[in-house]
Amino acid sequence: MPLACVRIGTIINNTDVNPAQGGKLVQAAGTLTKILRKNPLQVSNPSHGAKKLSKAGQRSWLGRRAVVRGVAMIPVDHPHVERSKSSGNNGRCSLTPWGKPCKSGN
Repeated sequence: MPLACVRIGTIINNTDVNPAQGGKLVQAAGTLTKILRKNPLQVSNPSHGAKKLSKAGQRSWLGRRAVVRGVAMIPVDHPHVERSKSSGNNGRCSLTPWGKPCKSGN
């Protein structure tokens, strides 16, 4: 349905950018778009990404897990771990679990 036929204030889902291209915006379950003006289309909650989190626990409440660097893990968990600082790596570069070079690009 063209935007010209929709009333202002209508809540819609699966909005397309160009006609006959298929839905590109607001596709996920539970998301919605509210028609504020006829041209251009504006999302109803533009300040959503600007919200400041007051403590680290709020990230986990929102389902955003902490990211741990590979070099901070133990050798069995990640290929970027330095095996031992004192023994050196004998000229070998870091490898992926499949044996391909990584991190250094060699």
